[in-house]
Amino acid sequence: MLDLQRLRALHAVSVHGTVGAAAAALGFTPSAVSQQITKLERETRTVLLEREGRGVRLTDEAWHLVGVAAELLALVERAETRLEERRGVPSGRLTIAAFASAARGLLPSVLADLAVRHPALDARLTEVDPHLSVDLVAKGAVDLVVAHDWDIAPLPAPAGVEQAPIGEDLCDLLVPEGHRFAGRTAVRRDELGGQRWICQPPGRVCHDWLMRTLRGAGHEPDIVHQADENPTLVALVAAGLGVALIPRLGRGPLPAGVVEVPLDPMPVRRLYALWRTGAARRPAIAETVRTLRAHWPDVAAHTNRQGALATQGLPRCGGGVRARRRGID
Repeated sequence: MLDLQRLRALHAVSVHGTVGAAAAALGFTPSAVSQQITKLERETRTVLLEREGRGVRLTDEAWHLVGVAAELLALVERAETRLEERRGVPSGRLTIAAFASAARGLLPSVLADLAVRHPALDARLTEVDPHLSVDLVAKGAVDLVVAHDWDIAPLPAPAGVEQAPIGEDLCDLLVPEGHRFAGRTAVRRDELGGQRWICQPPGRVCHDWLMRTLRGAGHEPDIVHQADENPTLVALVAAGLGVALIPRLGRGPLPAGVVEVPLDPMPVRRLYALWRTGAARRPAIAETVRTLRAHWPDVAAHTNRQGALATQGLPRCGGGVRARRRGID
């Protein structure tokens, strides 16, 4: 008889791409995951993983087992959801994936609140880029995702995934002190040509938004510096090396030498929670989504108070993910 935990380990490798990444997602060591798969190979008398460079490749037989594993794990999830629903209280393990600034600016207070009010719930956070996290929740690798999109760069969600909005995060243009925009109350998007830009690498939502926005205004972006973390981008602006478009969530107070200037219209990224349709009735999912939405007004108010300039009266641009919303209000 096939062991479910060994199938889970193989499924995790198929989703995350490496044994190490699968181990991190499951909360095990890479050695433990490798041992589980070795035992599964012995039980099935089949080679499941083959070395490929420094990584591994799943064999055709392994992909067949992955399909079966996905079906079994979905059945287990439905059974666990029904049991938790009958108990009527959030319980069990809940894996959450969130993008960096949400993991820093929103999730700590949410997780602390859940831990106090629901001690039977074991919520665990992983920081993941939105482009990857939506796929992870669809494949069952995580239970809940906090993701975002932009007005001109909506992030589509696959079938079988539902969503609920959390809130809107404002975004400002950051320039070095002494820059010609530094004394302005607002800057129009058609004025952004000729700037040296600091932004995240290609493939990130913020990078894609910046490229589309500038090209839509008739400007070819000059990207001079790229970094993953917003604090690094802010530090580069403070050094006078360029300008950046940075959301407020998780940004923190601006250092000396950096001036915040609103864009007109002001860019807005929308935050939302996503989960699998089959888990919508799970109390842990419903309570976590409610807690995220309940904490957002205070988080947004705090981030907006940190802004150096008032933004009242400026129009906003908003967007939305292409996914079904149902089950949680």
